[in-house]
Amino acid sequence: MLVLTRKVEQSIKIGDDIEITVLGIDEDKVSIGIIAPKSMPIYRKEIYLQIQEANIQAAQSDPQRLKTWLETKHN
Repeated sequence: MLVLTRKVEQSIKIGDDIEITVLGIDEDKVSIGIIAPKSMPIYRKEIYLQIQEANIQAAQSDPQRLKTWLETKHN
């Protein structure tokens, strides 16, 4: 893991397209701003992990059950 120290309004560049800026520090919370291409999804880690778990569960689900669910939602 790379560890960098930044002050408020200082930034970090990742490649040519991503910039992360420290916007504020309040007790134990840090506010950051991220500039990145719209095509790049950005999630908080806990949300990302939930999405990954949902994808795993969806991949393991019964295809017939999914087909039935889709049919009931679109009729």
